[in-house]
Amino acid sequence: MPAVPSLDTSRRTVLRAAGAGAVLLASAGCKSAVDENTNPAGGGSSGTPKRGGTLQIGSMVDFTPALLFTQNSFSVLSRLVFNTLTAYDRNLVPQPQLAKSWQVAPDGTSVTFQLRENVRFHSGRPFTSEDVVFAINNLKEAKRSAQLRATAAVVSDFTVTSPTELTLRLAHPVSNLFDLFEFMIITDRETVEEAVTGKKLIGTGPFVFKTWTPGASLSFSRNPEYFVPERPYFDGVEVRIFPQAESLLSALRSKQIQLASGLSGRDIAPIKSDNQFAIQEFDTGGGATYVGVNVSVPPLQDKRIRQAISYAINRRRIVEQAFGGYGFASSAPWPKSSPAYSEATAKRYPYDPARAKALLAEAGATSLDLPLGFLSTAPAVGQMVQFDLEQIGIKTTLEPMEPAQFQTRLIGQTLPALWTGQHGFAQVHPSTLAVSAYPFNEAKNSSKFSDPGYTEIVQRAWRQVDPNGPVAKAAYQDLSEVLLDQQFVIDLVVLANLHATTSNLQGVAQNEFSALDLDNAYLA
Repeated sequence: MPAVPSLDTSRRTVLRAAGAGAVLLASAGCKSAVDENTNPAGGGSSGTPKRGGTLQIGSMVDFTPALLFTQNSFSVLSRLVFNTLTAYDRNLVPQPQLAKSWQVAPDGTSVTFQLRENVRFHSGRPFTSEDVVFAINNLKEAKRSAQLRATAAVVSDFTVTSPTELTLRLAHPVSNLFDLFEFMIITDRETVEEAVTGKKLIGTGPFVFKTWTPGASLSFSRNPEYFVPERPYFDGVEVRIFPQAESLLSALRSKQIQLASGLSGRDIAPIKSDNQFAIQEFDTGGGATYVGVNVSVPPLQDKRIRQAISYAINRRRIVEQAFGGYGFASSAPWPKSSPAYSEATAKRYPYDPARAKALLAEAGATSLDLPLGFLSTAPAVGQMVQFDLEQIGIKTTLEPMEPAQFQTRLIGQTLPALWTGQHGFAQVHPSTLAVSAYPFNEAKNSSKFSDPGYTEIVQRAWRQVDPNGPVAKAAYQDLSEVLLDQQFVIDLVVLANLHATTSNLQGVAQNEFSALDLDNAYLA
Protein backbone atom coordinates (compact mmCIF):
# COMPACT_ATOMS: atom_id res chain seq x y z
CA MET A 1 0.00 0.00 0.00
CA PRO A 2 1.40 3.43 -0.87
CA ALA A 3 2.46 5.80 1.84
CA VAL A 4 -0.27 8.18 3.01
CA PRO A 5 0.52 11.66 1.66
CA SER A 6 0.90 14.50 4.13
CA LEU A 7 -2.10 16.79 4.52
CA ASP A 8 -0.43 19.67 2.69
CA THR A 9 0.31 17.55 -0.37
CA SER A 10 -1.63 18.76 -3.40
CA ARG A 11 -4.91 16.95 -4.03
CA ARG A 12 -3.75 15.93 -7.52
CA THR A 13 -0.81 14.03 -6.01
CA VAL A 14 -3.09 12.53 -3.37
CA LEU A 15 -5.47 11.20 -6.00
CA ARG A 16 -2.66 9.50 -7.89
CA ALA A 17 -1.17 8.03 -4.73
CA ALA A 18 -4.48 6.76 -3.41
CA GLY A 19 -5.17 5.05 -6.70
CA ALA A 20 -1.84 3.33 -7.04
CA GLY A 21 -3.13 -0.04 -5.96
CA ALA A 22 -4.55 0.21 -2.45
CA VAL A 23 -7.31 -2.25 -1.69
CA LEU A 24 -9.36 -1.55 1.44
CA LEU A 25 -12.69 -2.68 2.86
CA ALA A 26 -15.62 -1.00 1.18
CA SER A 27 -16.47 1.09 4.23
CA ALA A 28 -12.90 2.23 4.84
CA GLY A 29 -13.60 5.69 3.49
CA CYS A 30 -16.79 6.26 5.48
CA LYS A 31 -17.02 8.35 8.61
CA SER A 32 -17.84 6.91 11.99
CA ALA A 33 -19.21 8.94 14.85
CA VAL A 34 -16.78 11.33 16.51
CA ASP A 35 -15.13 10.28 19.74
CA GLU A 36 -16.86 12.94 21.83
CA ASN A 37 -20.18 11.11 22.08
CA THR A 38 -22.52 12.53 24.66
CA ASN A 39 -22.74 9.04 26.16
CA PRO A 40 -19.41 7.23 25.60
CA ALA A 41 -21.09 3.83 25.95
CA GLY A 42 -22.50 4.02 22.43
CA GLY A 43 -21.67 4.93 18.88
CA GLY A 44 -18.10 3.69 18.69
CA SER A 45 -16.68 0.48 17.31
CA SER A 46 -15.14 -1.05 20.44
CA GLY A 47 -15.90 -4.55 21.73
CA THR A 48 -16.31 -7.83 19.89
CA PRO A 49 -18.75 -7.56 16.96
CA LYS A 50 -21.79 -9.80 17.27
CA ARG A 51 -23.49 -11.32 14.26
CA GLY A 52 -27.22 -11.61 13.66
CA GLY A 53 -30.42 -9.81 14.52
CA THR A 54 -32.42 -7.14 12.73
CA LEU A 55 -31.63 -3.47 13.22
CA GLN A 56 -34.71 -1.32 13.77
CA ILE A 57 -34.38 2.24 12.45
CA GLY A 58 -36.83 5.13 12.76
CA SER A 59 -36.92 7.93 10.18
CA MET A 60 -38.94 11.14 10.11
CA VAL A 61 -39.19 11.09 6.32
CA ASP A 62 -40.26 8.39 3.90
CA PHE A 63 -38.52 7.09 0.80
CA THR A 64 -39.35 9.03 -2.39
CA PRO A 65 -38.33 6.76 -5.31
CA ALA A 66 -38.30 9.57 -7.87
CA LEU A 67 -35.51 11.23 -5.84
CA LEU A 68 -33.32 8.11 -5.74
CA PHE A 69 -30.49 9.79 -7.66
CA THR A 70 -30.49 12.98 -5.60
CA GLN A 71 -29.21 13.79 -2.16
CA ASN A 72 -32.41 14.20 -0.17
CA SER A 73 -33.65 14.00 3.38
CA PHE A 74 -34.10 10.18 3.30
CA SER A 75 -30.46 9.21 3.80
CA VAL A 76 -31.06 5.71 5.14
CA LEU A 77 -31.41 3.66 1.96
CA SER A 78 -28.70 4.42 -0.58
CA ARG A 79 -25.64 2.92 1.16
CA LEU A 80 -27.60 -0.10 2.40
CA VAL A 81 -28.56 -1.29 -1.08
CA PHE A 82 -25.89 0.35 -3.23
CA ASN A 83 -22.16 1.07 -3.35
CA THR A 84 -20.17 3.88 -4.95
CA LEU A 85 -16.93 3.77 -6.92
CA THR A 86 -14.90 5.45 -4.18
CA ALA A 87 -15.40 6.70 -0.62
CA TYR A 88 -13.69 9.67 1.03
CA ASP A 89 -11.75 9.46 4.25
CA ARG A 90 -11.98 12.33 6.74
CA ASN A 91 -9.42 14.36 4.73
CA LEU A 92 -11.41 14.07 1.49
CA VAL A 93 -8.90 11.60 0.08
CA PRO A 94 -10.77 8.96 -1.96
CA GLN A 95 -10.45 5.34 -0.89
CA PRO A 96 -11.41 2.19 -2.81
CA GLN A 97 -14.93 0.86 -2.87
CA LEU A 98 -16.18 -0.71 -6.14
CA ALA A 99 -13.07 0.74 -7.77
CA LYS A 100 -9.95 -0.85 -6.30
CA SER A 101 -7.46 1.58 -7.88
CA TRP A 102 -7.26 4.47 -10.36
CA GLN A 103 -4.92 6.82 -12.16
CA VAL A 104 -5.71 10.49 -12.86
CA ALA A 105 -3.95 12.16 -15.81
CA PRO A 106 -1.62 15.06 -14.88
CA ASP A 107 -3.85 17.53 -16.75
CA GLY A 108 -6.97 16.22 -15.02
CA THR A 109 -8.78 15.32 -18.23
CA SER A 110 -8.92 11.54 -17.83
CA VAL A 111 -9.05 8.89 -15.12
CA THR A 112 -8.56 5.15 -15.53
CA PHE A 113 -10.25 2.78 -13.06
CA GLN A 114 -9.46 -0.77 -12.13
CA LEU A 115 -12.64 -2.32 -10.72
CA ARG A 116 -13.09 -5.12 -8.21
CA GLU A 117 -13.49 -8.59 -9.62
CA ASN A 118 -16.27 -10.98 -8.62
CA VAL A 119 -18.75 -8.33 -7.50
CA ARG A 120 -22.37 -9.17 -8.26
CA PHE A 121 -25.64 -7.29 -8.16
CA HIS A 122 -28.38 -8.69 -5.94
CA SER A 123 -29.91 -10.19 -9.10
CA GLY A 124 -26.76 -12.29 -9.59
CA ARG A 125 -25.51 -10.32 -12.61
CA PRO A 126 -21.78 -9.42 -12.51
CA PHE A 127 -20.79 -5.79 -11.94
CA THR A 128 -18.67 -4.57 -14.89
CA SER A 129 -17.26 -1.45 -16.51
CA GLU A 130 -20.48 -1.02 -18.47
CA ASP A 131 -22.32 -0.39 -15.22
CA VAL A 132 -20.03 2.57 -14.50
CA VAL A 133 -20.70 3.96 -17.98
CA PHE A 134 -24.44 3.59 -17.37
CA ALA A 135 -24.27 5.19 -13.92
CA ILE A 136 -22.57 8.33 -15.25
CA ASN A 137 -24.85 8.63 -18.28
CA ASN A 138 -27.88 8.07 -16.05
CA LEU A 139 -26.95 11.10 -13.90
CA LYS A 140 -26.70 13.22 -17.05
CA GLU A 141 -30.42 12.79 -17.69
CA ALA A 142 -32.50 15.77 -16.60
CA LYS A 143 -35.31 13.53 -15.35
CA ARG A 144 -33.05 12.18 -12.59
CA SER A 145 -32.67 15.67 -11.02
CA ALA A 146 -29.21 14.66 -9.77
CA GLN A 147 -27.42 17.53 -8.09
CA LEU A 148 -24.04 16.47 -9.57
CA ARG A 149 -25.44 16.30 -13.09
CA ALA A 150 -23.14 19.09 -14.28
CA THR A 151 -20.05 17.17 -13.14
CA ALA A 152 -21.30 13.96 -14.73
CA ALA A 153 -21.86 15.86 -17.98
CA VAL A 154 -18.16 16.80 -18.12
CA VAL A 155 -17.38 13.11 -18.76
CA SER A 156 -17.43 13.21 -22.56
CA ASP A 157 -16.18 9.76 -23.54
CA PHE A 158 -15.45 6.26 -22.24
CA THR A 159 -12.98 3.57 -23.25
CA VAL A 160 -13.90 0.16 -21.86
CA THR A 161 -10.74 -1.96 -21.94
CA SER A 162 -12.17 -4.96 -20.10
CA PRO A 163 -15.01 -5.83 -17.71
CA THR A 164 -12.85 -4.46 -14.87
CA GLU A 165 -11.00 -1.57 -16.53
CA LEU A 166 -12.23 1.63 -18.13
CA THR A 167 -11.06 5.17 -18.82
CA LEU A 168 -13.21 8.28 -18.50
CA ARG A 169 -12.32 11.33 -20.59
CA LEU A 170 -13.35 14.78 -19.44
CA ALA A 171 -14.16 17.85 -21.51
CA HIS A 172 -12.13 19.86 -18.98
CA PRO A 173 -10.66 19.27 -15.51
CA VAL A 174 -12.96 19.68 -12.52
CA SER A 175 -12.00 20.13 -8.89
CA ASN A 176 -14.88 17.96 -7.65
CA LEU A 177 -14.47 14.84 -9.80
CA PHE A 178 -14.26 12.49 -6.84
CA ASP A 179 -17.23 14.19 -5.21
CA LEU A 180 -19.14 12.71 -8.15
CA PHE A 181 -17.81 9.22 -7.44
CA GLU A 182 -18.71 9.54 -3.74
CA PHE A 183 -22.22 10.66 -4.70
CA MET A 184 -23.00 8.31 -7.61
CA ILE A 185 -24.69 5.07 -6.54
CA ILE A 186 -24.16 2.10 -8.85
CA THR A 187 -27.57 0.72 -9.75
CA ASP A 188 -28.57 -2.24 -11.88
CA ARG A 189 -29.01 -0.80 -15.36
CA GLU A 190 -31.56 -3.47 -16.28
CA THR A 191 -34.06 -2.39 -13.61
CA VAL A 192 -33.42 1.33 -13.16
CA GLU A 193 -36.89 2.40 -14.30
CA GLU A 194 -38.43 0.06 -11.73
CA ALA A 195 -36.09 1.57 -9.11
CA VAL A 196 -37.42 5.11 -9.58
CA THR A 197 -40.95 3.84 -8.95
CA GLY A 198 -39.94 1.89 -5.84
CA LYS A 199 -40.71 -1.53 -7.32
CA LYS A 200 -37.15 -2.91 -7.50
CA LEU A 201 -33.95 -1.62 -5.96
CA ILE A 202 -31.02 -3.74 -7.08
CA GLY A 203 -27.47 -2.83 -6.13
CA THR A 204 -24.27 -4.48 -4.94
CA GLY A 205 -24.54 -3.30 -1.33
CA PRO A 206 -24.63 -5.09 2.02
CA PHE A 207 -28.42 -5.41 2.16
CA VAL A 208 -31.06 -6.56 -0.32
CA PHE A 209 -34.24 -4.51 -0.67
CA LYS A 210 -37.33 -6.55 0.21
CA THR A 211 -40.44 -4.40 0.70
CA TRP A 212 -41.64 -0.81 0.90
CA THR A 213 -45.00 0.18 2.37
CA PRO A 214 -45.36 3.91 1.59
CA GLY A 215 -45.76 6.01 4.69
CA ALA A 216 -45.03 3.08 6.98
CA SER A 217 -41.90 0.98 6.52
CA LEU A 218 -39.10 -0.53 4.42
CA SER A 219 -37.33 -3.85 4.94
CA PHE A 220 -33.96 -5.23 3.88
CA SER A 221 -32.20 -8.58 4.27
CA ARG A 222 -28.51 -9.42 4.48
CA ASN A 223 -26.70 -9.85 1.15
CA PRO A 224 -24.93 -13.23 1.51
CA GLU A 225 -22.78 -12.49 -1.56
CA TYR A 226 -21.47 -9.11 -0.41
CA PHE A 227 -17.91 -8.55 -1.61
CA VAL A 228 -16.65 -7.49 1.82
CA PRO A 229 -15.84 -10.72 3.69
CA GLU A 230 -17.99 -11.50 6.74
CA ARG A 231 -20.07 -8.32 6.36
CA PRO A 232 -22.59 -7.11 7.23
CA TYR A 233 -23.18 -8.36 10.77
CA PHE A 234 -26.95 -7.80 10.83
CA ASP A 235 -29.33 -10.31 9.24
CA GLY A 236 -31.63 -7.50 8.23
CA VAL A 237 -32.75 -3.91 8.64
CA GLU A 238 -36.26 -2.58 9.19
CA VAL A 239 -36.99 1.13 8.71
CA ARG A 240 -40.16 2.58 10.23
CA ILE A 241 -41.52 6.03 9.38
CA PHE A 242 -42.41 8.41 12.22
CA PRO A 243 -43.51 11.78 10.77
CA GLN A 244 -43.26 13.60 14.10
CA ALA A 245 -40.15 14.05 16.26
CA GLU A 246 -42.10 13.23 19.41
CA SER A 247 -43.23 9.84 18.15
CA LEU A 248 -39.76 9.03 16.80
CA LEU A 249 -38.13 9.85 20.14
CA SER A 250 -40.80 7.85 21.98
CA ALA A 251 -40.05 4.80 19.81
CA LEU A 252 -36.37 5.09 20.68
CA ARG A 253 -36.99 5.53 24.40
CA SER A 254 -39.23 2.46 24.43
CA LYS A 255 -36.55 0.48 22.52
CA GLN A 256 -38.88 -0.19 19.57
CA ILE A 257 -36.00 1.10 17.44
CA GLN A 258 -32.25 1.25 18.00
CA LEU A 259 -31.46 4.23 15.74
CA ALA A 260 -33.43 7.44 15.19
CA SER A 261 -32.64 9.44 12.05
CA GLY A 262 -33.72 13.05 11.67
CA LEU A 263 -33.95 14.30 15.26
CA SER A 264 -32.50 17.72 16.04
CA GLY A 265 -30.40 18.65 19.02
CA ARG A 266 -33.46 20.11 20.69
CA ASP A 267 -35.45 16.90 20.07
CA ILE A 268 -32.86 14.71 21.77
CA ALA A 269 -32.50 16.83 24.91
CA PRO A 270 -34.60 14.43 27.06
CA ILE A 271 -32.15 11.54 26.51
CA LYS A 272 -28.92 13.53 26.51
CA SER A 273 -27.87 12.39 29.99
CA ASP A 274 -29.48 8.93 29.90
CA ASN A 275 -26.79 6.25 29.60
CA GLN A 276 -29.23 3.88 27.90
CA PHE A 277 -28.78 6.04 24.79
CA ALA A 278 -25.98 7.62 22.78
CA ILE A 279 -25.89 10.78 20.72
CA GLN A 280 -23.66 10.19 17.72
CA GLU A 281 -22.26 13.31 16.06
CA PHE A 282 -20.65 12.59 12.71
CA ASP A 283 -17.64 14.52 11.48
CA THR A 284 -19.23 14.94 8.04
CA GLY A 285 -21.43 17.69 9.45
CA GLY A 286 -25.14 17.95 8.76
CA GLY A 287 -25.42 20.63 6.09
CA ALA A 288 -26.80 24.05 6.91
CA THR A 289 -30.10 25.76 7.67
CA TYR A 290 -30.81 28.81 5.53
CA VAL A 291 -33.39 31.31 4.34
CA GLY A 292 -33.90 31.15 0.60
CA VAL A 293 -34.98 34.25 -1.32
CA ASN A 294 -36.93 34.18 -4.58
CA VAL A 295 -35.36 37.18 -6.30
CA SER A 296 -38.09 37.27 -8.96
CA VAL A 297 -40.56 38.51 -6.31
CA PRO A 298 -40.47 42.33 -5.99
CA PRO A 299 -38.78 43.98 -4.19
CA LEU A 300 -36.43 41.09 -3.31
CA GLN A 301 -34.36 41.69 -6.43
CA ASP A 302 -32.70 44.48 -4.42
CA LYS A 303 -29.81 42.89 -2.54
CA ARG A 304 -30.05 45.51 0.21
CA ILE A 305 -33.36 43.97 1.29
CA ARG A 306 -31.79 40.50 1.28
CA GLN A 307 -28.88 41.83 3.33
CA ALA A 308 -31.35 43.45 5.74
CA ILE A 309 -33.02 40.09 6.28
CA SER A 310 -29.62 38.56 7.01
CA TYR A 311 -28.80 41.18 9.66
CA ALA A 312 -32.26 40.78 11.19
CA ILE A 313 -31.96 37.10 12.11
CA ASN A 314 -30.57 36.05 15.47
CA ARG A 315 -28.53 33.04 14.42
CA ARG A 316 -27.22 32.22 17.89
CA ARG A 317 -30.77 31.98 19.24
CA ILE A 318 -31.62 29.50 16.47
CA VAL A 319 -28.59 27.35 17.40
CA GLU A 320 -29.60 27.25 21.05
CA GLN A 321 -33.38 27.04 20.81
CA ALA A 322 -33.99 25.13 17.57
CA PHE A 323 -30.95 22.84 17.63
CA GLY A 324 -30.23 22.42 21.32
CA GLY A 325 -26.77 24.02 21.06
CA TYR A 326 -25.51 21.64 18.35
CA GLY A 327 -23.93 23.29 15.29
CA PHE A 328 -22.71 26.87 15.00
CA ALA A 329 -24.06 30.20 13.77
CA SER A 330 -22.66 31.14 10.38
CA SER A 331 -23.38 33.60 7.58
CA ALA A 332 -21.47 31.35 5.17
CA PRO A 333 -22.36 27.76 4.19
CA TRP A 334 -19.03 26.13 5.03
CA PRO A 335 -18.31 23.71 7.89
CA LYS A 336 -15.00 24.23 9.65
CA SER A 337 -13.46 21.32 7.72
CA SER A 338 -13.98 23.10 4.38
CA PRO A 339 -11.05 24.79 2.59
CA ALA A 340 -13.43 27.73 2.06
CA TYR A 341 -14.16 28.23 5.76
CA SER A 342 -12.99 31.34 7.58
CA GLU A 343 -14.13 32.85 10.86
CA ALA A 344 -14.48 36.24 9.16
CA THR A 345 -17.02 35.00 6.61
CA ALA A 346 -18.89 32.96 9.22
CA LYS A 347 -19.40 36.16 11.26
CA ARG A 348 -20.07 38.55 8.34
CA TYR A 349 -23.71 39.19 9.31
CA PRO A 350 -24.02 39.64 13.08
CA TYR A 351 -27.44 40.10 14.64
CA ASP A 352 -28.05 43.83 14.05
CA PRO A 353 -31.73 44.87 13.73
CA ALA A 354 -30.82 48.57 13.57
CA ARG A 355 -28.61 48.03 10.53
CA ALA A 356 -31.33 45.89 8.98
CA LYS A 357 -33.86 48.71 9.36
CA ALA A 358 -31.40 51.20 7.87
CA LEU A 359 -30.90 49.02 4.79
CA LEU A 360 -34.65 48.68 4.32
CA ALA A 361 -35.03 52.45 4.56
CA GLU A 362 -32.21 52.96 2.06
CA ALA A 363 -33.94 50.59 -0.37
CA GLY A 364 -37.28 52.34 0.15
CA ALA A 365 -38.90 49.10 1.30
CA THR A 366 -41.98 49.67 3.43
CA SER A 367 -44.97 47.56 4.43
CA LEU A 368 -43.47 44.29 3.19
CA ASP A 369 -45.82 41.31 3.53
CA LEU A 370 -44.30 38.08 2.21
CA PRO A 371 -45.03 34.36 2.33
CA LEU A 372 -42.48 32.30 4.27
CA GLY A 373 -42.37 28.60 3.43
CA PHE A 374 -40.91 26.06 5.84
CA LEU A 375 -40.50 22.32 6.26
CA SER A 376 -43.32 20.86 8.33
CA THR A 377 -40.75 18.62 10.03
CA ALA A 378 -38.74 21.67 11.22
CA PRO A 379 -41.20 24.42 12.16
CA ALA A 380 -39.07 26.08 14.85
CA VAL A 381 -36.67 27.80 12.44
CA GLY A 382 -39.50 29.22 10.35
CA GLN A 383 -41.22 30.57 13.44
CA MET A 384 -38.01 32.18 14.73
CA VAL A 385 -37.28 33.80 11.37
CA GLN A 386 -40.85 35.10 11.24
CA PHE A 387 -40.44 36.68 14.70
CA ASP A 388 -37.11 38.32 13.84
CA LEU A 389 -38.40 39.77 10.58
CA GLU A 390 -41.43 41.20 12.34
CA GLN A 391 -39.06 43.19 14.59
CA ILE A 392 -37.74 45.09 11.54
CA GLY A 393 -41.17 45.62 9.99
CA ILE A 394 -41.39 42.68 7.57
CA LYS A 395 -44.64 40.76 7.96
CA THR A 396 -44.61 37.11 6.86
CA THR A 397 -47.23 34.38 6.52
CA LEU A 398 -46.01 30.87 7.31
CA GLU A 399 -46.62 28.17 4.68
CA PRO A 400 -45.80 24.60 5.83
CA MET A 401 -44.62 22.03 3.29
CA GLU A 402 -44.10 18.28 3.58
CA PRO A 403 -40.53 17.13 2.72
CA ALA A 404 -41.43 15.58 -0.67
CA GLN A 405 -43.43 18.66 -1.66
CA PHE A 406 -40.63 20.95 -0.56
CA GLN A 407 -38.05 19.03 -2.59
CA THR A 408 -40.23 19.12 -5.71
CA ARG A 409 -40.74 22.86 -5.43
CA LEU A 410 -37.05 23.43 -4.67
CA ILE A 411 -36.06 21.63 -7.87
CA GLY A 412 -38.84 23.24 -9.91
CA GLN A 413 -38.10 26.84 -8.79
CA THR A 414 -41.64 27.26 -7.45
CA LEU A 415 -40.94 28.18 -3.82
CA PRO A 416 -42.50 31.34 -2.34
CA ALA A 417 -40.81 34.70 -1.77
CA LEU A 418 -38.99 33.41 1.31
CA TRP A 419 -38.47 29.94 2.71
CA THR A 420 -36.41 28.15 5.32
CA GLY A 421 -34.72 24.88 4.48
CA GLN A 422 -31.56 22.84 4.78
CA HIS A 423 -28.85 22.31 2.18
CA GLY A 424 -25.86 20.02 1.86
CA PHE A 425 -22.83 19.95 -0.47
CA ALA A 426 -20.70 22.42 1.51
CA GLN A 427 -18.93 19.51 3.21
CA VAL A 428 -17.11 18.39 0.04
CA HIS A 429 -15.18 20.56 -2.44
CA PRO A 430 -16.54 24.12 -2.48
CA SER A 431 -17.24 24.13 -6.22
CA THR A 432 -19.74 21.29 -5.74
CA LEU A 433 -22.00 23.58 -3.73
CA ALA A 434 -22.21 26.11 -6.54
CA VAL A 435 -22.60 23.71 -9.48
CA SER A 436 -24.75 21.09 -7.73
CA ALA A 437 -26.86 22.23 -4.77
CA TYR A 438 -30.30 23.42 -5.87
CA PRO A 439 -30.23 26.65 -3.79
CA PHE A 440 -26.81 27.69 -5.17
CA ASN A 441 -26.51 26.22 -8.68
CA GLU A 442 -25.15 28.97 -10.90
CA ALA A 443 -26.88 27.57 -14.00
CA LYS A 444 -30.34 27.16 -12.41
CA ASN A 445 -31.05 27.74 -8.74
CA SER A 446 -34.15 27.77 -6.56
CA SER A 447 -33.90 31.55 -6.05
CA LYS A 448 -33.91 32.30 -9.81
CA PHE A 449 -30.72 34.28 -9.22
CA SER A 450 -28.41 34.87 -12.17
CA ASP A 451 -25.31 37.04 -12.41
CA PRO A 452 -22.32 36.91 -14.83
CA GLY A 453 -19.89 37.66 -12.01
CA TYR A 454 -21.21 34.74 -9.96
CA THR A 455 -20.96 32.44 -12.96
CA GLU A 456 -17.36 33.45 -13.65
CA ILE A 457 -16.28 32.79 -10.06
CA VAL A 458 -18.06 29.44 -9.89
CA GLN A 459 -16.56 28.25 -13.16
CA ARG A 460 -13.10 29.36 -12.06
CA ALA A 461 -13.42 27.42 -8.79
CA TRP A 462 -14.77 24.37 -10.62
CA ARG A 463 -12.32 24.08 -13.55
CA GLN A 464 -9.24 23.35 -11.46
CA VAL A 465 -6.85 20.43 -11.73
CA ASP A 466 -5.60 20.93 -8.18
CA PRO A 467 -8.49 21.73 -5.80
CA ASN A 468 -6.01 22.60 -3.03
CA GLY A 469 -3.77 24.89 -5.09
CA PRO A 470 -3.49 28.67 -4.64
CA VAL A 471 -5.67 29.50 -7.66
CA ALA A 472 -8.46 27.24 -6.37
CA LYS A 473 -8.21 28.65 -2.85
CA ALA A 474 -8.43 32.20 -4.18
CA ALA A 475 -11.52 31.22 -6.16
CA TYR A 476 -13.10 29.71 -3.03
CA GLN A 477 -12.60 33.00 -1.21
CA ASP A 478 -14.18 34.89 -4.11
CA LEU A 479 -17.09 32.44 -4.04
CA SER A 480 -17.65 33.15 -0.35
CA GLU A 481 -17.56 36.88 -0.97
CA VAL A 482 -20.10 36.88 -3.79
CA LEU A 483 -22.48 34.67 -1.80
CA LEU A 484 -22.21 36.97 1.20
CA ASP A 485 -22.73 40.06 -0.93
CA GLN A 486 -25.70 38.80 -2.94
CA GLN A 487 -27.48 36.90 -0.12
CA PHE A 488 -29.93 35.04 -2.37
CA VAL A 489 -29.16 32.21 0.03
CA ILE A 490 -28.99 33.49 3.61
CA ASP A 491 -27.12 30.89 5.63
CA LEU A 492 -27.97 30.74 9.31
CA VAL A 493 -26.52 27.67 11.03
CA VAL A 494 -24.00 25.01 10.01
CA LEU A 495 -25.67 21.95 11.46
CA ALA A 496 -24.36 19.07 13.49
CA ASN A 497 -24.98 15.63 11.96
CA LEU A 498 -26.70 13.68 14.72
CA HIS A 499 -28.12 10.23 15.25
CA ALA A 500 -29.68 9.10 18.49
CA THR A 501 -29.18 5.40 19.22
CA THR A 502 -29.48 2.85 21.96
CA SER A 503 -26.14 2.58 23.75
CA ASN A 504 -25.51 -0.97 22.52
CA LEU A 505 -25.49 -0.05 18.82
CA GLN A 506 -21.90 0.01 17.57
CA GLY A 507 -20.05 0.64 14.31
CA VAL A 508 -22.48 2.98 12.54
CA ALA A 509 -20.84 5.19 9.90
CA GLN A 510 -21.78 7.63 7.14
CA ASN A 511 -20.31 8.86 3.88
CA GLU A 512 -19.81 12.53 2.99
CA PHE A 513 -23.39 12.75 1.70
CA SER A 514 -24.81 11.41 4.99
CA ALA A 515 -25.73 8.01 3.54
CA LEU A 516 -25.94 5.53 6.41
CA ASP A 517 -23.21 2.84 6.28
CA LEU A 518 -24.01 -0.28 8.31
CA ASP A 519 -21.28 -2.58 6.96
CA ASN A 520 -19.63 -2.78 10.39
CA ALA A 521 -22.65 -2.08 12.62
CA TYR A 522 -23.86 -4.51 15.28
CA LEU A 523 -25.67 -4.67 18.63
CA ALA A 524 -23.24 -5.31 21.47
